[in-house]
Amino acid sequence: MSERRMAINRLRERLPVDGAAVDRFVSRHGSPIVEGERATFLFRGEVDGVSVRHRVVGLPDPLEMRRLEGTDLWAASTVLPEGSRVEYQLETRRGEHHERFNDPLNPRVAHSPMGSSSVCAAVGYEVPEWVHHDPEARPGDLHEEVLRSKALRRDQSVHLYLPARFNRAMRYPLLVVHDGTDYLDFAAMRTVLDNLIHRLDIAPMVVAFVPPRDRLKEYPNHAPHARFIARELVPRLTEQLPLLDAPEGRCLMGSSFGGIASLSTAVRYPGLFGSLLLQSASLVFTDIGFEHGGGPYFDPVVKFVNRYRARPTRPVERMFMSCGTYEPLITPNRSMVSVFRSAGVTVNYAEARDGHNWENWRDRLRDGLSWVFPGPQKYVYE
Repeated sequence: MSERRMAINRLRERLPVDGAAVDRFVSRHGSPIVEGERATFLFRGEVDGVSVRHRVVGLPDPLEMRRLEGTDLWAASTVLPEGSRVEYQLETRRGEHHERFNDPLNPRVAHSPMGSSSVCAAVGYEVPEWVHHDPEARPGDLHEEVLRSKALRRDQSVHLYLPARFNRAMRYPLLVVHDGTDYLDFAAMRTVLDNLIHRLDIAPMVVAFVPPRDRLKEYPNHAPHARFIARELVPRLTEQLPLLDAPEGRCLMGSSFGGIASLSTAVRYPGLFGSLLLQSASLVFTDIGFEHGGGPYFDPVVKFVNRYRARPTRPVERMFMSCGTYEPLITPNRSMVSVFRSAGVTVNYAEARDGHNWENWRDRLRDGLSWVFPGPQKYVYE
């Protein structure tokens, strides 16, 4: 798509235009306008300035919009490679007052524990069909249990997923998911499990969705949390349910700080788990000094990762890692692949043109889960 042929530039060539012409343009194209590898964001209103706010590494943030002369229409264009998916908001300025909100011209929204954001999807990106409800997939059972934890000195809730056709004569692998309720609420993970098990992409498995109480304290290499997972949760579930009682039947999973919680727990209890599934793990480290720029919550993360890099170990045999190429953690994640491999861990590493968000992690679930615990259909694929 050449600059001249872009819809917004064709409108500029027609200036001046009246409000009715702008109405027709916005109604026809909506926002953002995706043309080839270009995206144009629009806003209508009497303001002093508008910008697109995002967290895409490599693009200017804020991305300032320009007003089309004689109209109340603002626009900004940027590159958007094929397959990309970007979450963003708009920020208006009226005098000294700034306001940030989702794009009112874009109905596509993504949700997270922090709120919602507008979504811009490039040519070539499609929501995987296996994240939607499949009426032919029999649902598994999901129920909540509460454990009294000596390690955490409190009651800890766990949401247990048992696959459809659960049979106590069988033996199932166990997946422990950090930020468990967020994976259920924002990554459609219950539906994903139902669908992928139904399609034989993954093995029927028991999944323990574990929510944190204070994740910024409990997830970055926290001994009581690791002890709860390794010495309380896993033994109790192994006693209570027909689980594969071997490392290859156990996997720890998490995203962002949850990835650090998974890795640090495995490092503290080597050999207990056979695999890790890490999504955009906060693998921040420093090569010299201790200035990492992540703020005080990252201090224990950096100490842990620095120590691990100095003396890499093999806490598990296999590790699936994924990261978005548009997020700041892409460099540390890429860097750690060779570190894990040097320690003898078999690493399957995947990247996507996306950011640090739940829909990115949702979209990578099939690749990760089918590699960690493949179903019979997976062997046909391979």
